[in-house]
Amino acid sequence: MGAFLIRRLLGLVVVLVGISLLTFLLSHVLPADPARVALGGKGGPEQYAAMRERLGLDRSLPEQYWVYVSGLAHGDLGYSYTSKRPVLTDLADYFPASLELMIAALTIAIIAGIPLGVMSAARVGGAVDQTAGWLAVFGAAMPLFLIGLLFQVVFYKDLGWLPASGRISIALGEPDRITGMFVVDSLLQGDRARLFSSLQHLLLPSLTLALPAMAILIRIVRTSMLEALGRDYVRTARSKGLSERRVIYRHALRNALLPMVTSLGLLVGALLSGAFLVEIVYTFPGLGMYVLNAILRSEFSAIISTTLLVATVYMLANLLVDIAYVFVDPRIRYS
Repeated sequence: MGAFLIRRLLGLVVVLVGISLLTFLLSHVLPADPARVALGGKGGPEQYAAMRERLGLDRSLPEQYWVYVSGLAHGDLGYSYTSKRPVLTDLADYFPASLELMIAALTIAIIAGIPLGVMSAARVGGAVDQTAGWLAVFGAAMPLFLIGLLFQVVFYKDLGWLPASGRISIALGEPDRITGMFVVDSLLQGDRARLFSSLQHLLLPSLTLALPAMAILIRIVRTSMLEALGRDYVRTARSKGLSERRVIYRHALRNALLPMVTSLGLLVGALLSGAFLVEIVYTFPGLGMYVLNAILRSEFSAIISTTLLVATVYMLANLLVDIAYVFVDPRIRYS
């Protein structure tokens, strides 16, 4: 396992270098000029030349890339001329919101998707199976932005149950920063008012993001369970007089877990991309809002750094999935 982890981490570094090179080259192909962006469209030729020299744009592309990679190695992700702060500071402020949204959506998808998939396979053609099937079709077919708008109309405009934007009530203000995730920070501080408000603001975006993931899980779990329930060991367990509940959850489900674990690793990528769109729909101040503003203002350092961060999270999630295989199926060994 140790050698496997070392190989995977080295592979992660190689992939990140490739992504940084690709995004760096794309940032130089785009027509926007970082020096003009930094000057805010103002300044004469002398100021423009000075800014190009300050940003290193007067050097060759290999030199610029080497300076950029050297900065990355020392934790320097560049400077944002919009926020007037280092990009690393911006990411530390915005990433916890996106992470909190993803964790909430993944939790909802797992809690709802896996039981629905299991019950659908246990009672094929029943009411639960048909309901889960329609839910899976709805979650897979509806665009995220349309689901978000529909939820806002129903739960905010018509029913008035949940807020439609933001992370917490403006009247309460943000909790003291510990992790940057409002629900966790409010819980750690024992602040019930902020905890309730942050949960209210998190519910609609996380439900919106969870629906497509839930649809995928329902289909994968149902298919895996149907295959497991048709195996000889299940028929043997039933012939011994074991209860149907024990057959399903003790024998079939344990052997159907591997495809589910694989799907969770793939879902992280879908949640990462979907979170950006959901944050824009709900004005949820996470990485999605941050990178949108960076694109509109041609903040290449912010765009490249966000891309690297998202790629790192995705690859680490899939590394955890590979490690989980060993615990789900003891027959798997990495050598």
